[in-house]
Amino acid sequence: MKARTVRRRPTTVKIVHSHIINHFFQTMSLTAEQIRQVAQLARLQLKPEQVEPYARQLSDILDLVGQLSAAATGGVREMAHPMDMTQRLRADEVTEQDRRDSFQAHAPAVQDGLYLVPKVIE
Repeated sequence: MKARTVRRRPTTVKIVHSHIINHFFQTMSLTAEQIRQVAQLARLQLKPEQVEPYARQLSDILDLVGQLSAAATGGVREMAHPMDMTQRLRADEVTEQDRRDSFQAHAPAVQDGLYLVPKVIE
């Protein structure tokens, strides 16, 4: 497997981008109409008395995202895990017996080791 080189954006672009995101999230306050639109897209049925609390809660979440986006992360290296360690993997060995025949003995229809099921989509 070939290692990939990760391209980084220039710092100035990152700062401008971060500033735009922060401005957007800090000034973001969802309206009742926007909440109704999101609920419709998500196929959620909201009662009229639920709209304002949801608007307040989602606006608070967006404000928090804006605060997180404002964190200075310029010198922070990307990582997959906070600790510098590797995952120990177990040996790839068979540990159980093949019991397919005993499981398929109870199935209504089997062919060539596969379960047969009725066709539901034309």
